[in-house]
Amino acid sequence: MVTDVLRQALDAADPAATALRDGCRAVAYGELPSLLQREIAWLREAGVERCALLADNGVPWALGDLALHLGEVPTVPLPASFTGAQQLHALDDAGVATLLTDDPGHVCGTLPGWRVDGIAPASGLHRLSRTLPATRRAELPRGTRKVTYTSGSTASPKGVCLSAKALEAVAAAVALATADLAIERHLCLLPLATLLENVAGLYAPLLRGATCLLPSSAETGVDYAALDVARLLDTVSRHRPNSMILVPELLHALILAAERGWAVPESLRFVAVGGARVTASLLERAMAVGIPAYEGYGLSECASVVCLNTPAARKAGTVGRPLAHVRVHVGAHGEVHIAGNGMLGYLGETPRAATAEHATGDLGEFDADGFLRLHGRAGNRFITSFGRNVSPEWIESEVSQRLGGCHVLAYGEARPCVVALVDAGSTVGDAAVERAIAAANTTLPAYARVRHWARAPRPFSVADGTLTANGRLRRREIHARHAAAIDALYDPALVS
Repeated sequence: MVTDVLRQALDAADPAATALRDGCRAVAYGELPSLLQREIAWLREAGVERCALLADNGVPWALGDLALHLGEVPTVPLPASFTGAQQLHALDDAGVATLLTDDPGHVCGTLPGWRVDGIAPASGLHRLSRTLPATRRAELPRGTRKVTYTSGSTASPKGVCLSAKALEAVAAAVALATADLAIERHLCLLPLATLLENVAGLYAPLLRGATCLLPSSAETGVDYAALDVARLLDTVSRHRPNSMILVPELLHALILAAERGWAVPESLRFVAVGGARVTASLLERAMAVGIPAYEGYGLSECASVVCLNTPAARKAGTVGRPLAHVRVHVGAHGEVHIAGNGMLGYLGETPRAATAEHATGDLGEFDADGFLRLHGRAGNRFITSFGRNVSPEWIESEVSQRLGGCHVLAYGEARPCVVALVDAGSTVGDAAVERAIAAANTTLPAYARVRHWARAPRPFSVADGTLTANGRLRRREIHARHAAAIDALYDPALVS
């Protein structure tokens, strides 16, 4: 079976050790095999052929996901951050007629046609079903175990089809890269529906026999719509984890708290940071306050993590060296290519071999020591009127992470200098924005420095189409909608 790596690890772990824990329940490794077998048998008895999973972080989510994975049922994890329309799109796109959830009332109230038809014996999740016409049953590439939806730059999420082999290869590679850290407790702060936390924050710790700490979003205060920093700090302090996975915004919140007196748990040995570009200065600040932060890089099309900095091999300003399960090279035009652990294809498109090379659209270069440095997205790059190629993400991250992670749009296509629209909110004054831009400019070459800026005419948001569901800028929409504000920054009186 292709799931032998994870299954054997669960069987070989210390049966008395805790595998999963949330605020209500703890499950020992010795209990896991029988619990999962009960769940798998229940799913098979109901004839479940593919299944969506929509629940908050916790033991139920983990048990449901593991049972679906080991039971060889293609699974569609639904992010709670998706709008109802996006969730419905994913369910219809993947041809899903069964859904496991911890909130059946919400599902039945917002997604039409679903009915409750059972409760899972191990996870306690509610099973919902609907009647799906045969014409709506999408064909999955052979071997698909998980369909993860990534919003990219469009309103409708796109399904990435992944095999069990690819998912477990990433988990094993992460476990191997961090083996010498002796991680015993991993705290899951990102939603488990996020592929990165699912694979590197659940599967990888289980391969090491570690405990996965799975507090709910209400406990952690981590939500894509808002962040309750007090709850986040309390959660980290109480659980005293050895490892965590963070996005830059969460790392910035912890750094600010530590700089103001919050005691970073001495238990922390490894904090992986990904999801967006991380500035070298932010990582330096993290290390200075005792947060062992290490940048990594991955993408859904390669089942998540591809490169990772570790204590044994770290270089600030890079995303680390490639892990053992992939081959990475940079093409003639600076685009990063990855082979060895790819997707089976996008749902609804021509299937592809998992070993095929994937052109990522990311621009980068390797240094002499084999560390990969990223410069931005090929499709986002602009060329100034002086002929200089500029990746806006580089500029934006330098400014944004000096302003608490707010959204910043850099622009300069066919223009003499770079300008920026800043969505900093009413609590951040103009003087603070000026200081952030001035500080960022000291790290940038002259041709990439922000000369002028303005506040965004209205906040960027998912609702108005200026952000993707996972918070990335939809540049074309912003350029079109706020063209007048951008043009005003090139007033001759300012540019001269």
